Amino acid sequence: MIKEYIAYLKDNPERLWFKRKLYGWGWVPVRWQGWLVVVVGIAILFAGVYVGEIDDAPGAALLGFLLMLALIFTFGYWKGEKPRWQWGLPKEEK
Repeated sequence: MIKEYIAYLKDNPERLWFKRKLYGWGWVPVRWQGWLVVVVGIAILFAGVYVGEIDDAPGAALLGFLLMLALIFTFGYWKGEKPRWQWGLPKEEK
């Protein structure tokens, strides 16, 4: 199962940054650009939490979280596979 999943992730002729998750709805980063988007999103989240603690601004953490979600969803739709519910490896289309 793991070998088939890795082969699915590596089969990327369109050079997408994100591919569909194997189970559920969403994306998994498969190229370095996708991983960079995830790291930047996490940094935005932590910056919001940090600013919220030092400035006593409780909305800063929420704003950081919402910015992170917006960043990942924007790049997911733009540079990823079309999202859909998936449970297991995709079936071969004939």
